[in-house]
Amino acid sequence: MTIEQNERASVLSGRRVAVLGCGIMGEAMIASMLQGELVGPEQIVGAEPADWRRNELANRYEFVLTAENAAAVQDADVVLLTVKPQSLDDVFADLRGTLRAGQVVVSIAAGATLSRLLDGLGHTQIVRAMPNTPSQIGQGMTVWMATPEVTDEQSAMVAAVLSAMGKAVRVKDENEVDMATALSGTGPAYIFMMMEALIDAGVHLGFSRHIAEELVLQTILGSVLFARDSELHPAELRNMVTSPGGTTANALYHMEKGGLRTVVARAVWAAYERTVELGAGDKTPTAPREFGRSESLDD
Repeated sequence: MTIEQNERASVLSGRRVAVLGCGIMGEAMIASMLQGELVGPEQIVGAEPADWRRNELANRYEFVLTAENAAAVQDADVVLLTVKPQSLDDVFADLRGTLRAGQVVVSIAAGATLSRLLDGLGHTQIVRAMPNTPSQIGQGMTVWMATPEVTDEQSAMVAAVLSAMGKAVRVKDENEVDMATALSGTGPAYIFMMMEALIDAGVHLGFSRHIAEELVLQTILGSVLFARDSELHPAELRNMVTSPGGTTANALYHMEKGGLRTVVARAVWAAYERTVELGAGDKTPTAPREFGRSESLDD
């Protein structure tokens, strides 16, 4: 165990964690806490309505599970809401009036604002967090913020739980959580689409799909690690690869001509706007809007 893991584990020593909704992200949080030795199985209680899923997780991780949300949170110090946004109202009905002072609730439900969580739970010690899918392998990026009532001790516990999944950054403005939803929360999908496009281009060139996938995956992985370790601006790294009149320059010309930067910016902005709409309770998808504008192009 590293020094950092020891510090996280000490923060959660003797603490109990309730995980409500043991789906993909719920399991990722459970697995990261156990693998990082932050807690033992005896410190976790899960709430999951599906019998088969409770049996599966109990066999895999050997912790206690129940079908009742209220029962799971009874002795918990940290309550993780890992349910889908559409299930929040049911959870609110189960938990309202059962939470006590001293329990901190951490919600990762996309678009669920602190205001909605406060009203729905009738509880003030709440954290809103946005992790992303690489959290499932301990390489995630989570952005979180807390209500003023969350104590320093509770904040340390939350930071330990979220950091077990990768990196965790605390912010003070809730709008930054919405922005992170559009950038890092949704970001893996942007990368996966780019990977798919590059693999398809490799197949079009004549590679087998297997070889094209290997080339693209290692190229992206190596580039990310190089960028992280070099600490250089992406533009500097790009210039290192680009020779005047060379192959890279020719490829980048067509990317710029095709408006790649603008397309990416518009995509992130659209994701941000949709996050805000969901937070306002709008469950009906709207037509995509132009980057930075709410009005029609015809206006």
